[in-house]
Amino acid sequence: MSNPRATASAVHREAVAAETARFVAAVKGADLTLPVPGCPGWTLADLVKHTGSVQRWFSVLLRRRVQEPPRSRDVELRLPASEDGYPDWLADSAAEAASAFDGLDPDAPMWAWGADQHARFWIRRMLIETLVHRTDAERALGLRSGIDRDLATDAVDEFLVNLPHAAFFAPKVADLRGDGETLRFRCADTDGDWLVRLRPDGFGVEAAGREPEGTGADVSVRAAAADLLLFLYGRLGHDSDAFRVDGDEELLARWTANSAF
Repeated sequence: MSNPRATASAVHREAVAAETARFVAAVKGADLTLPVPGCPGWTLADLVKHTGSVQRWFSVLLRRRVQEPPRSRDVELRLPASEDGYPDWLADSAAEAASAFDGLDPDAPMWAWGADQHARFWIRRMLIETLVHRTDAERALGLRSGIDRDLATDAVDEFLVNLPHAAFFAPKVADLRGDGETLRFRCADTDGDWLVRLRPDGFGVEAAGREPEGTGADVSVRAAAADLLLFLYGRLGHDSDAFRVDGDEELLARWTANSAF
C-alpha cells in the first residue's frame, strides 16, 4: 500500500525543480532592478537572492537532520560576482536542494517551526516559498502567472495549519485571538475547505477538506485555490471579482491585518 505522505513529498520535490525552472526562465535576461509589488521594497534581484538563499538554507537543515532550532541562518551562498549571474545561481540552488532530497526519508524526525516535525515539512515549505515568489517575479515582469490548483490547495492548507506556530517571526499572529469567532476559507475549484476558530488562547484549523456539519462561519471567503492562496499571502485583495465573501468583513480585515507571513 502506498504511503500518501511519501507520495506528497515526491510531488513536492518534483515541484521545487519545476517551479524554480519557471522562475529562472522568467528572470533570465530581465532587468533585476525592477521593483516587486508583492514584496514592497524588494527588487527582482532581492527576490531571486531570497529564494535561492532559502533553498540553500533548508537544504543544509535537511542534510543535518536538525533536531533543535538552529542558532544561525548563515550558510555558504556562493553568490555570483554580479547580479546578472543570479538566474543561473538560482538554478544551482535548486540543484543543491535536489541533492539534499536524494535518499532522504521524508518521515525522518526533524525539528521544524511548524506543526509537522518531520523532514517533509521542509520540502513542502521550500516548494511553497519558491512557488509564491515565482508568481511574484512573473507579476513584476507583467507576465501571465498561474498556479496548479492542486498545489495551490496544498499550499493553502500548509499556510493555515502552520500559521499558529509562526508568531516568533510574524508577531502579529499572536493577536489572532477571540471568543470563538470563525473564518471559513473554501476553494471554488477543488474540495479545499478550512474552518478556522479564534479562541482566547489562540486559533487553529478545526475542519479541513470537508463540509463541517452544523457549523456556520462568521465570515467565509470562496475563490479558486490559486486566488485564495495569493489572498492569504497578501498578494490579492478580497475585494476583487475573484472572491465571494459572506459575513463579517471586519473579522476578515482583522485576520488580514494580523496574518502577514
